[in-house]
Amino acid sequence: MGSERTLRLALAQINPTVGDIEGNLGLISSEIERARDGGAQVVVLPELCLSGYPPEDLILRDDFLDAVREALESLAGRVGGIVALVGFPERVADPDAAWSNPLIDPIVPWAHNSLAVLADGAVAGVYRKMRLPNYGVFDERRYFEPGAEPAVISVDGVLVGLTVCEDLWVPGAPESAEAAAGARLIVNSSASPYARGKGAAREAMLIERARSTGAVVALCNTVGGQDELVFDGQSVLVSPGGEALARAAQFSSQLLICDVELPVAESGDGPPAAAGDPPAARLLAELRTDSAPVGESAPPLAEPLLAEPEVYEALTLGVRDYVAKNGFDDVVLGLSGGIDSALVAQVAVDALGPEPVHCVVMPSPHSSDETQEDARAIARNLGADLIEIPIAEAMDAYEQLLGPRFEGTERGIAEENLQARIRGTLVMALSNKFGWLVLTTGNKSEMAVGYATLYGDMAGGFAVLKDVWKTLVYRLVADRNARAGSELVPATVIERAPSAELRPDQRDEDSLPPYETLDRILEGYVERDHGRERLLAEGVDEALVDDVIALVDRAEYKRRQAPPGIRVSTKAFGRDRRVPITNRFTAPRRLPR
Repeated sequence: MGSERTLRLALAQINPTVGDIEGNLGLISSEIERARDGGAQVVVLPELCLSGYPPEDLILRDDFLDAVREALESLAGRVGGIVALVGFPERVADPDAAWSNPLIDPIVPWAHNSLAVLADGAVAGVYRKMRLPNYGVFDERRYFEPGAEPAVISVDGVLVGLTVCEDLWVPGAPESAEAAAGARLIVNSSASPYARGKGAAREAMLIERARSTGAVVALCNTVGGQDELVFDGQSVLVSPGGEALARAAQFSSQLLICDVELPVAESGDGPPAAAGDPPAARLLAELRTDSAPVGESAPPLAEPLLAEPEVYEALTLGVRDYVAKNGFDDVVLGLSGGIDSALVAQVAVDALGPEPVHCVVMPSPHSSDETQEDARAIARNLGADLIEIPIAEAMDAYEQLLGPRFEGTERGIAEENLQARIRGTLVMALSNKFGWLVLTTGNKSEMAVGYATLYGDMAGGFAVLKDVWKTLVYRLVADRNARAGSELVPATVIERAPSAELRPDQRDEDSLPPYETLDRILEGYVERDHGRERLLAEGVDEALVDDVIALVDRAEYKRRQAPPGIRVSTKAFGRDRRVPITNRFTAPRRLPR
């Protein structure tokens, strides 16, 4: 065993954009320079940060992989005095490993999810991710070939093990083999998407790996919104005893620099490899930075957010990045005076500021004076632009057009939904005229049971609350008010019984069970895949369970037509929960004995 020495490590928690290779290159290069100026000897950047994550079918394009490789080589030429670990998609070296479909021309290349070791103006080595997730939102086996061996590098006499995201989520190789080779620092370049409580679960996993390997474990996570996914950052450094030595903030970019005491180890100095491990870790490169860090770097230890503020910040970041990364400046939403649109307006203003947020109040003859006044108060409290467009005349026009066809029938859902569709048409018209992105306001409970109008309140570009249960909506609004120290959303909005106000005296509970009960059933059926009997065993009324299951199953065709929305759970509609629309399976009933 060699003597102890200090390695100054930097974790560059950045916000790249998928496909913006030039922009990502500039961002990465800047962070490497900042880390070097801070005396860091090694800087870790997130998984696939050069391409952005997840690049999805861009990986199947030759020109995309060529552009990434060209950018990597350009980046490598700028790196000196520091070792930079940069995630990128790497075309497979063996052309025979590519696959060819006679119906597709040209040959579609495969790639590795790789981590480049950049030093002294060159690519000194490449580690390839070994464990490829293929569950939930992940489709990595569609795009990548797994790496074949663990790898370490030597930096100023310290052995460092290399891993990429999922490599650490399952115990064993590659980190056990790298520790067996003598690595006392294992770094993880990650793009781990957010879900409620994900940061705590991720850190608990890292503590287990640190204790089992006897190594310091450092994870650098990406941050930012990418379509429906939000990445929460919260990069962290964990000691072999399971103590968090440093932790970056959630939902914001940050360069975390810290000094780590490590033994100068020789190969084979660590614990024995686990049974069934692949071949011993390969030494990719022996590198020297000739860096002499000055002074001490006091590592930050950011406190994780509490439950409601954490979800709220995820929604805020998701909106901010979706708007900015897709080239919008302004957003527009229908503001009804209800709790859902109130929360969307709050999030939009916190994400973008008040000036670019346009709230449209569209009263019908069934809208109460109280809800309309609350809508106006919300817009005033938030400082957002308020637009009023009454829809009574439009309703009359539609009824005249449809009157001959509807004659002799009872008024019902068709007439009610006309109001939602008129409102959807108006906000889309404003979007077309002024280039504003339409934010829809429906929540996950409504989406689950189909309590939403196609081409009405579902019409828009981005569904902010698509993965937020109604009961959580109430908690988020109350928490945001409390943190503001004022009623940004009036108490009357929180206390009023929810209603779509599409007919006189309408209440959501006329059609649905109370949301506390509904969300309990939906969380079991949708997020945990509990079947009928499992739900009944939890003490829920049998008829209610059957009704809710039927509503969820029938509404799949609606959900397929909904806009993308922010994922904050482990089972969101869309990327996570994939159920056929044409589907005759019904929950089996237990036969009487």
